[in-house]
Amino acid sequence: MNIPENLKYSNDHEWVRVEGEEAYIGITDFAQNELGDIVFVEVETIDETLEKDETFGTVEAVKTVSDLLLPVGGTILELNEKLEDEPELINKDPYGEGWIVKIKMTNPAEADDMLDAAAYKNLIES
Repeated sequence: MNIPENLKYSNDHEWVRVEGEEAYIGITDFAQNELGDIVFVEVETIDETLEKDETFGTVEAVKTVSDLLLPVGGTILELNEKLEDEPELINKDPYGEGWIVKIKMTNPAEADDMLDAAAYKNLIES
């Protein structure tokens, strides 16, 4: 299971890569593996400001649809447009080409309260 050290993780299996006041958000390798083949991603919250833990979209796999929860509050700046034609990028490269949204964080300190790689590993192995 791939758990990059440079990211922060939520209990709901989202990851955050902080870049100043902005952040990229996606789902973890564990989450994409549990979901199976991802066939569609829907995010209708572009330009909206959401609180931490609010639903910002959905990801649809062959057998299920899952809500995507924002691990830190902020304004949704952009959706990874590659996912419109290639939602399977989330399965192939969840931490790289498979990122889902870019946000401007309302309170960057919220990311400090998230799990680091070791704590996330403990979560999924327990």
